[in-house]
Amino acid sequence: MIQLAGVEFDLNDPVVLVAGAALIALMLIVVLLVVMLLRPTRVPAPLVQQLHHLGRGQDQLRGNLQTVSDTQAHAQTQLIQSLEARLGTVQLQMQQQLAQMQERTNASLHGSAQRTTTSLTQLQERLRAIDRAQDNITKLSGDVLSLQDILSNKQTRGAFGEIQLNDIVSKALPKDSYSMQKTLSNGRRADCLIHLPNPPGPIVIDAKFPLEAYEALHRAGTDWELKSAVANMRTSVRKHIRDISEKYILDGETADGALMFLPSEAVYAELHANFPELVREGFDARVWIVSPTTCMATLHTMRAILKDARMREQAGEIRKTLRLLHRDVELVVQRVGKLDTHFRQAREDLDGIGTAAERAGKRAAKLDNFDFEELDAEDEPTPLAAVKGPANS
Repeated sequence: MIQLAGVEFDLNDPVVLVAGAALIALMLIVVLLVVMLLRPTRVPAPLVQQLHHLGRGQDQLRGNLQTVSDTQAHAQTQLIQSLEARLGTVQLQMQQQLAQMQERTNASLHGSAQRTTTSLTQLQERLRAIDRAQDNITKLSGDVLSLQDILSNKQTRGAFGEIQLNDIVSKALPKDSYSMQKTLSNGRRADCLIHLPNPPGPIVIDAKFPLEAYEALHRAGTDWELKSAVANMRTSVRKHIRDISEKYILDGETADGALMFLPSEAVYAELHANFPELVREGFDARVWIVSPTTCMATLHTMRAILKDARMREQAGEIRKTLRLLHRDVELVVQRVGKLDTHFRQAREDLDGIGTAAERAGKRAAKLDNFDFEELDAEDEPTPLAAVKGPANS
């Protein structure tokens, strides 16, 4: 690579090589002409021939330069055309790739938009569910506060126990087997009276258990408060057992026992775990302490007793129905016997008809063969009465 007058020339380029050779030859010719002009002597013939050869060489060199120039121009034209074709192909491919990329991008953006919309929809649904749950929690908190208000008031707490008892009894017993808020002959009103048969007779269930002593027992923070709460618990439960025994156990009117309903399993467990003497005192006073679970089991036992009593009451009707059923069975047996007799007679008639048909077939075959010999004794026709069998009764 050389640089002349600010223009760079590549020494490996054939055009540059040919131009350099032509330039050198031209300089030689100029030098010879100058020499000839400076020497007025006659130019020798060999020199003239050499000059002539040099002129022809210059013409050939000029022709070669022209050929090289044309070839280079043609090659440049083909190269330009090839480059233009390749550029067009590349541009078309780039346009196709760009279009595909744009389609993929649009599809990806559309899918992302759909997923985003779906996610936002699901998020909104979850937020609405959270709002509903929050509303339920708020409502439940209000219900808990209302329940606390109910349990803090003695009258409302008794009503709550009665409602819970009514729900349990209504699920375990028929409606006609119990009465709620039944007034007895002594003027006392029982929370629930189960109409059991004698014995044992109607039994009362009381639902007004005092929860103040139990709540004080669980609120106790010091030994003195705990001791006081335990004493108060014993006193309250004993008094309640005595009141139930005096108010709801009446000779000749109710059973010789009553049930004390506890609206909480925790209170029931507390009594049996830490106050077993109170449970024994209740047994002695014929007052049985029940929780919601044990009350349901007891009521199912009472349901079986009621069912057995009702079956005993209906024993006469059951025996009458059984007698009628036995008579109907005897009639069916008689009808079946008669039907069997008819079937037997019909079977004998069918057998006789089959025998007669077989004999008739034999006679028809002999007639067809022109065989008029005497028939054997076994071929004699059987009387119709014998075929039909005995007369029907």
